[in-house]
Amino acid sequence: MTAPARIVTTEAVPARERVRAWAEWMERLFQGLKSDTYGDTGFDGRVATLHAGDVVLSRLEANRHRVRRSASLTHGERLPYLKIVAPYAGCAGVGQQGRETWVTPDQWSIYDTTDSYAVANPTPRVEHLIVMIPKQRLADRGLALDPLMARRLGGSGGVARLALETMRSAWRELPGMSDTAARGVGDAITQFVHLALLDLAGEGTALTQREALRERIKRHVQQHLGDARLSVDALALALGCSRRQLYNAFSEEPDGVAGYILRQRLLACRAAFEDRANAQRSITDIALAFGFTNMAHFSRVFRGRLGVAPSDYRRAVG
Repeated sequence: MTAPARIVTTEAVPARERVRAWAEWMERLFQGLKSDTYGDTGFDGRVATLHAGDVVLSRLEANRHRVRRSASLTHGERLPYLKIVAPYAGCAGVGQQGRETWVTPDQWSIYDTTDSYAVANPTPRVEHLIVMIPKQRLADRGLALDPLMARRLGGSGGVARLALETMRSAWRELPGMSDTAARGVGDAITQFVHLALLDLAGEGTALTQREALRERIKRHVQQHLGDARLSVDALALALGCSRRQLYNAFSEEPDGVAGYILRQRLLACRAAFEDRANAQRSITDIALAFGFTNMAHFSRVFRGRLGVAPSDYRRAVG
């Protein structure tokens, strides 16, 4: 299971020491990040952090403040990140590469922690989702990143909005998720951010649109595995597209859309068999929980995919 959220909060710090404590935490946790509170002497702040594989998500709640990092402090960074700020409330001003952009709720901006930057949070109360993606994961995809830093995304919808929804959903659902599932969520966030940056760069092609739809399909399937009515037609209706668009989006997948649904259900059942927390649940109960309605069919496809009957597999891993 994923580790519980790591929380840093001023709650237990005496009021007169909170501004100093917050500045020290920011400098220590983010390798030299400088923070100030616009001269305010009172301050409350809280940061909770979760991990989706190597993607890091944090929920920041604080009074107004700003942070900056100079170029002299960026070179010793252990793992370079691209960092996203997505306000729930208030606004954020991101400055980098000679640009400054302001984002409000339903928008986001991204910046490079290996270069100097500044982020201003001037509203009395700040609530942001902060997402950190290892820079190499996007740099390896051949996209010129520098022109895309400190730009506004998400306000007009499209794939950038999907990226934002994925990040917010990930924050809500990560607690209690398995490590394997969490890594998959991190991959999905990275993919959607990549597609949003492609779109921002003017490189949104039919291929990237198919990729975006494929990721939407996969996310919907994962969220509705327990629905026995989940099918190609149900997917098309839920996602507002045609069967042909679904098939085109999955043209590079070996088993197609229906095969993907079946494979994910089988993998979910297998993971449940391996989890000792389910030791008292019957095979039938687990199969029904992941959308199977016919036990003879379930046993047949499980054996066909994994080479062993469900009961034998469960006994072997128990």
